[in-house]
Amino acid sequence: MSYSINKKPSDWMFELAHRHKMLRKQAGYTQSELARRSGVSLGSLKRFETTGQISLESLFLLIDVLGRLDDFDLILKPIENLKEIERLFSDKKSR
Repeated sequence: MSYSINKKPSDWMFELAHRHKMLRKQAGYTQSELARRSGVSLGSLKRFETTGQISLESLFLLIDVLGRLDDFDLILKPIENLKEIERLFSDKKSR
């Protein structure tokens, strides 16, 4: 077993599933209700909440019903600092 302070993809999957489940409950939706409102199958929703596995499209559909789609705005946002971009390219050249 390896230990790290950085989260692995599987850690993030479970974390997102847990956060989603909490938001669903705070909004007062049952799994069946949220599945119906989002168009995501109940089986996919249950699998997500127990394993963290879900398609990106289904995740967006679920989150949209919960009113939190804008939370994804910061994910994979390009680096805007040109100095940082230049450093990244110069590091690749020196390898």
